[in-house]
Amino acid sequence: MDLKQHLLAFRDKLRGEETVDQSSTMAEQLVDSANPAQPIMPEHSAVTKAENIQRNGAIAEGGEIVEPMSPRKRVKPLNEENEPPTPSKRQKGVAPIKAEYLLHPSGSQSGEARRGAEHDDDAAEAADDRYSKGDSRDNRQNRKGNKKDKNKKQKGQNTSRTFGSSHDKLQLCNSRASSNEFSPKDCPFGDRCRLAHDLRKYLQDGRREDLATFGGQCPVYEARGFCNLGWKCRFHSSHSEERESEDGRKELVLLEDEARKAEFMKTCGPEGEAGVVNVVSKEEKINLSKRKTQTPRSDAYIKWTNTNLDVDRDRFDNRPKKDNSSIIKEEDGESSTKQESGELGPKEEEDATMQQEDADNRAQYVEAPFRPSEKRRIYYGPETPVLAPLTTQGNLPFRRLCVELGAQVTWSEMAMGLPLLQGERGEWALMKAHESEIQAPKFLQKNTVVQGYDNAKDLKFGAQVAANKPWLATKVVEVLTALCPNLRAIDLNCGCPINLVCEQGSGSALLDNPSKLENTLRGMNYVSNETPITVKIRMGTKDNDPKAHKLIKRLVLGGYEAVESGRGTAGVAAITLHGRSKQQRYTRSADWSYIAECSALINRLKREKSEQSDTVKETDPRDLAPNGHVYFVGNGDCYSHVDYYSHLENAKVDSVMVARGALIKPWIFEEIEAGQYLDKSASERLSYVEKFAKYGLQTWGSDEMGIGTTRRFLLEWLSFAYRYVPVGLLEHLPPNIQDRPPAFKGRDDLETLLASGNYKDWIKISEMFLGPAHPNFKFEPKHKSNSYEIEAEG
Repeated sequence: MDLKQHLLAFRDKLRGEETVDQSSTMAEQLVDSANPAQPIMPEHSAVTKAENIQRNGAIAEGGEIVEPMSPRKRVKPLNEENEPPTPSKRQKGVAPIKAEYLLHPSGSQSGEARRGAEHDDDAAEAADDRYSKGDSRDNRQNRKGNKKDKNKKQKGQNTSRTFGSSHDKLQLCNSRASSNEFSPKDCPFGDRCRLAHDLRKYLQDGRREDLATFGGQCPVYEARGFCNLGWKCRFHSSHSEERESEDGRKELVLLEDEARKAEFMKTCGPEGEAGVVNVVSKEEKINLSKRKTQTPRSDAYIKWTNTNLDVDRDRFDNRPKKDNSSIIKEEDGESSTKQESGELGPKEEEDATMQQEDADNRAQYVEAPFRPSEKRRIYYGPETPVLAPLTTQGNLPFRRLCVELGAQVTWSEMAMGLPLLQGERGEWALMKAHESEIQAPKFLQKNTVVQGYDNAKDLKFGAQVAANKPWLATKVVEVLTALCPNLRAIDLNCGCPINLVCEQGSGSALLDNPSKLENTLRGMNYVSNETPITVKIRMGTKDNDPKAHKLIKRLVLGGYEAVESGRGTAGVAAITLHGRSKQQRYTRSADWSYIAECSALINRLKREKSEQSDTVKETDPRDLAPNGHVYFVGNGDCYSHVDYYSHLENAKVDSVMVARGALIKPWIFEEIEAGQYLDKSASERLSYVEKFAKYGLQTWGSDEMGIGTTRRFLLEWLSFAYRYVPVGLLEHLPPNIQDRPPAFKGRDDLETLLASGNYKDWIKISEMFLGPAHPNFKFEPKHKSNSYEIEAEG
């Protein structure tokens, strides 16, 4: 069944009520008497609610049903005699939807935003079930002495979410899963095995029926020429048949396309994945977990820092600080004259002693095998919009979809340093990238190009990590560069606002310890070989107290201690600034005026470096980023091509990182490339859902568990995608990502369904391509407001 047939069948299913004849007053009364207005029930779909509200005027307020208006007072559709309303003044925080698509009459008390004014968007950058410790702010309504009102709209995050399970009724033994019926493999457990070995019984009673979506063809088989899941695949009938043998017996046989299989085997990774790079073998993960993997460069750097730690403390803790711009400047040659004549005063003798100590300290410095300036060059420009690191939602299928739609730089989900170092399978899975992500980004030379940049060697995909100690960061980077060769850069996350991450000293907590952050980045540069190091930061940790400008100056020029001791700068190739503080999280708009100030600061710092005349204290050119150029990327609230190019022009950033904007409408990258709004139809948007589902099955598998995983991540994406309001429905442009729409209906049934905030409607959408959900599958939205209608039922 193709996409069009899906839509027609789904529309016929949703339409279940007859239209009301409004030809005369008498007819209206008869209809009202025979067919009274139906209340809106929580279990109704978004389309059913929209039809009821439009037809009967019935609305739900606080869980109570308001009596419908008389037919004369109902909102009538526009016609030749009914002129369209004049555009209303834009209201801050409310999406300006045209009146003909609103579900409530003008001035109605129910015309407020239907999704609520709050969305906990920590998920868009670094909130995930891995960081499931609750936030006390999420439980204000449930404290002792507060009675929970079931009819009151819930707010905050659903912490400690569970997703149930998706398993076959009978578990088929792996010795039978990929073998023909009469030639199974030997089961290592023999008669003690508790799994099913009767193939026909498993196919008949132990699993659910095959799926008819995607034309009944297995996405894995299409990509590889064979399906590694064999009989467990929910599309197994497309790559199996029953053959009659010479002795008259009928055998169930798995099919393979030999040509496609041979082509796949040439490029497949150690775990047998198609079109995927940075796949780490099981043996390497075991070596990490058993601490057999050596990190010699990190060990050398840590030994050097520990050796000089006490010396640095004695030297700098008891020594007055001097500003970097005026470090040991001689005045009119007076000091040098005194040195030549031997007439040194106490102050001059102290300075001479300190200079000698500086020289001795530099002599102890261990040369890095790769200095920052010797690393592979990267490029950011107007033609390289960046997809942000998106925890949970930034998975491989979603990034693959965004690359198809025009994303030029992608980042992995934020990976925690210690689990990586311990070889945890789930954390290393975040490093996998699709083959489309290792292609070179678009390069039109619209911005500053670092000398030596080779676009042919550049990649789209980079890895982001979080670490709370310099030693941990250096070891993680050394292991990453050794096991994952296809990385554009490695980014240190200093912007995650989640409490559990910050309490451990990672994420935004590093903003309050600039010296530690600088040492961490320097160590990462020491061990990363040719892979560049970048950093992502926020404005600061507290509202109204931005400190990013001070941190940027330290990262570009080097801190006081680093310059005095001759260690050089941190050597970062790029800095990304999110225009919010840790305390602010995702509330209020991003401060692009502050981002513009920091962008201007970087330009001024380039001039300051040229003014440092002291050849001893001047930063070693090898410790600078390539040619001393640090790219600067802005991040926050980019939701259209207008936002993108406005930030490039006004904030003077090299490029813009897109986070929630890409989750809500992945085609934002197409809009940026085209330089215009794209009014995607509901069927086009649904085709992106279909692509995600297909890519998900190819990534996580087409068996029951793989389908459950794909469905879970698809629903996570839909929890953002439903917020999209088509540009054709808006009175004013550009759209604002912070705006929340009033209750509205789409231009067709499918568009209304895609705009539903009820997670049961999201499950219905997933069932179009993944079939009915498993009876044990559960999904809880990240934000409680999305499950309000379900909670109010009971």
